[in-house]
Amino acid sequence: MLILGIILLVIGFVTGISILWTIGIILAVIGAVLFLLGSLGHGAFGRRHYW
Repeated sequence: MLILGIILLVIGFVTGISILWTIGIILAVIGAVLFLLGSLGHGAFGRRHYW
């Protein structure tokens, strides 16, 4: 999810499509939070690891 968010951020920035930029920011933030929770050993939403 983090990688998809970064890809959408780049595509949105290059093409100037603001909806891709917004969705990319949201996915990148959610992906970063889930990655941190998983790496710290905390389960989230019924799963132990997110990567």
